[in-house]
Amino acid sequence: MSSSLHRLRPVWAGAPADGIPVQLGLDEIGTPLSEVTFVVVDLETTGGTPAECGITEIGAVKVRGGQVLGELQTLVDPGGPVPPFIQVLTGITSSMLVGAPTIEEVLPSFLEFAHDCVLVAHNAPFDVGFLRAAAARTGHAWPGYRVVDTVRLARRVVTRDEAPNHKLGTLAALFGAAVTPNHRALDDARATVDVLHALLARLGPLGVTHLEDLATATDPVPQEVRRKRTLADGLPDAPGVYLFRGPKDEVLYVGTSTTSLRTRVRSYFTSSEKRGRIQEMVRIAERVDPVVCATPLEARVRELRLITEHSPRYNRRSRFPERMPWVRLTSEPYPRLSIVRDVRDEPGASYIGPFGSQSSAQLALEALQESFPVRQCTRRLPLVAPANASACALADMGRCGAPCIGQQGEPDYREVVERVRSAMLGDPAPVVAVHAERIDTLVAQQRYEEAATVRDRLGAFLRGAARAQRVMPVARCEEVVAARRTDDGGWEIVLVRHGRLAATARVDRMTDPHPTITTLRSTAEHVPAPIAPASAAHPEETDLVLDWLERPGVRIVDVVGTWALPVRTALGDVEPAAALAAHAAAVLGRAAPGVPVEQDEPRVAAPPVPEVARHAAMPRTA
Repeated sequence: MSSSLHRLRPVWAGAPADGIPVQLGLDEIGTPLSEVTFVVVDLETTGGTPAECGITEIGAVKVRGGQVLGELQTLVDPGGPVPPFIQVLTGITSSMLVGAPTIEEVLPSFLEFAHDCVLVAHNAPFDVGFLRAAAARTGHAWPGYRVVDTVRLARRVVTRDEAPNHKLGTLAALFGAAVTPNHRALDDARATVDVLHALLARLGPLGVTHLEDLATATDPVPQEVRRKRTLADGLPDAPGVYLFRGPKDEVLYVGTSTTSLRTRVRSYFTSSEKRGRIQEMVRIAERVDPVVCATPLEARVRELRLITEHSPRYNRRSRFPERMPWVRLTSEPYPRLSIVRDVRDEPGASYIGPFGSQSSAQLALEALQESFPVRQCTRRLPLVAPANASACALADMGRCGAPCIGQQGEPDYREVVERVRSAMLGDPAPVVAVHAERIDTLVAQQRYEEAATVRDRLGAFLRGAARAQRVMPVARCEEVVAARRTDDGGWEIVLVRHGRLAATARVDRMTDPHPTITTLRSTAEHVPAPIAPASAAHPEETDLVLDWLERPGVRIVDVVGTWALPVRTALGDVEPAAALAAHAAAVLGRAAPGVPVEQDEPRVAAPPVPEVARHAAMPRTA
């Protein structure tokens, strides 16, 4: 359980903690191949199709650590004659099988012999396929063995220069097997044992040293990458963040796993990793440092913070929140729209964003300027226009009231500004209406590229406005405590201050969560109030927190402050296509250009968080 997010420090298995060595368990490092019990099996059959053919002989050898623990061999009555060419190939005739036990009698003995073992076969799909089919016919549950195919392993480490093919006889001769394969089950199984040991000896220098490594041993992974698999040894099987470090201890890459750090890091050394830059990173990496987290949300947040802190060169996620632009409605006698890099404490100023790029912010600004006759000049205007002032071309086009020359007074211009502010912070319908009319006109004139530009402009505005309107309530909220039931019946608890994850914890189903919540509130990170609509965290962190709070099943335990949104906002119109469709449905017969669309007055509503409750959201006992 984590009591406070800012107090946690990286701790990894295998490293001394407070001077005390850590003893790793088998579940943390995997099972060494020398401790794995293998059952090497070979079958002789009447043909190649399990549905139509039967088993005539089973041979199996049980080995561990290079030592033979036992053998099993028996003929099997297939329930029919043995084809002549099979008799010639194997030497097993129909008369030899008279009185032999049936597969119904033999299979239970084999399943007991192979209990809790790893099956090995040469061309394993053939042998395992017959055994599975036999289990299905006789009503036995197939145990779901781990299976190793020596053919696939041989293709990985035996080149064509060494052997013309990967048949069992060829490999047995290459490796000097004590038994020569002769198409009899037990002899072939014994030969496969020697081949298996020889193949494992070749795979060892490539980093295949544990049972878990065999699952991907046949992947076409460069040797220098596969050798790095040992970097995952000792990583915990828990959610958290991992840091790949280079030769100079620099952070190369930061990633996260919401389930198992060990499993996630192992995937970087298999063929499932296709990204060239990541394969390059793995070749450079010298070690992996894990940071175990109490909850998946904490893992995602820590990843984001560590990326921001270290700026790893192999991470492509946004690392510089201070560079994300905002669209600001300035605070001055005659306000204007501008693009800025931060939110300042300016009474009367309004913001939307932040935007992912300067171009997106510029499109949003143009959408507002296209919708309202707000001035576009950049100089600061006095309340009283100077006598020698001159207006710009926008005034002549009727797109600006020209307050710069006194043509529009401060009260009239203030009405325009309040309409702009309302669209930014509340209902975007006026902006949608203007752009809908413009798109209709362009489409009618078959000017589709220009219509697409107008659509993109509207989309940028809607996304920026929606983001600001979504974040502002939680940014102003001093504290939000929420909880969600976990799959095992416990509670995942999150404490948020001004949009920043301040603490998180997890309790089991037998523990009362309220004492933990009390501890979190007293030990959580102190977060100073930001300047809304900016939150006290990286914008992406606040998005992660809000996504979690809005998940089904999340219960709000307590809120310190006010968390509310107007009914009419941009949150329901994030995509321009949906906004245009909603506008067309709302405005029957489509109003003519210049005709205002009636708007509802904003009303305060509960935040869009499911199962909102206060104080009594969780039962006192699990």
